[in-house]
Amino acid sequence: MPRPFRFGVNMLTPASGPEWRAKCRRAEELGYDVILVPDHLGWVAPFPALVAAAQATERVRVGTLVLNAGFYNPALLAREVATTDALTGGRLELGLGTGYVREEHDAARLPFGSPGERVDHLRRTIEELDRLLAAEDHQPRPEQARVPLLIGGNGDRMLELTAEHADIAAFAGARTGSTRSLEPLTADELDERVGRYRELAAGRAEPAELSLLLQQAVVTDDPEQALKPLLERRPELTLESALALPVVLAGPLEDVVARVEAQRERYGFTNLTVLEPHMEAFAPVIERLRARSA
Repeated sequence: MPRPFRFGVNMLTPASGPEWRAKCRRAEELGYDVILVPDHLGWVAPFPALVAAAQATERVRVGTLVLNAGFYNPALLAREVATTDALTGGRLELGLGTGYVREEHDAARLPFGSPGERVDHLRRTIEELDRLLAAEDHQPRPEQARVPLLIGGNGDRMLELTAEHADIAAFAGARTGSTRSLEPLTADELDERVGRYRELAAGRAEPAELSLLLQQAVVTDDPEQALKPLLERRPELTLESALALPVVLAGPLEDVVARVEAQRERYGFTNLTVLEPHMEAFAPVIERLRARSA
């Protein structure tokens, strides 16, 4: 039997305390399972935002998608993780990545390094977090015996790390382009990356949950209008090729529901995250899928 679906929303927009709590409550009302935040300068600080989200809600889990490991000292990060997990009642899911925006490292006066150096730092961070949080004498203590670890990345070394350590294997469905923007992978390219991950993870005792970050997720009778901003940003895409991208879901309700189920069958994705601007538009898909599995 496939895993049941889980749905997350990645909150992108800073807000006042009342506004932040209200939109987190709204995400819970719409049926989302996880409220997530990214980790970029100029956006919300992840850990206080997650504590506030948990205090405003009852059942949703909270997580990072994803922390930039280059911003953190592992010992200090372990303190943040343990405190946040305790204050959220054991609802934290920790997402980690290497970071990909050099300008943010420069602004923070932190080394950026080569891709290989960033992966090395992420590995050291994961291994040190595992050691510290498993230690009986580590204070503070997290609520969960193990805070679920999500790792996001596409390269071979990142997939190796994900296969070794991650409870949730997260695919952005995109690669880093020549600028800070992400270029979406085609269906065949994502097939190859997921296939490579499965090869690397073949020896795991417990399979990881597979996750995909959707860039467009909207129920509409006019997908061309909904995808107009994407097509303007990516003039090499036609409407047909854009709709074929795994990270794009746009169309009538039944079409989008069928695409979600087809992607679970093809890739194994049962954990889907939408961006905050699409939170309301994607909610009917969640409702329909839940009704089918009831």
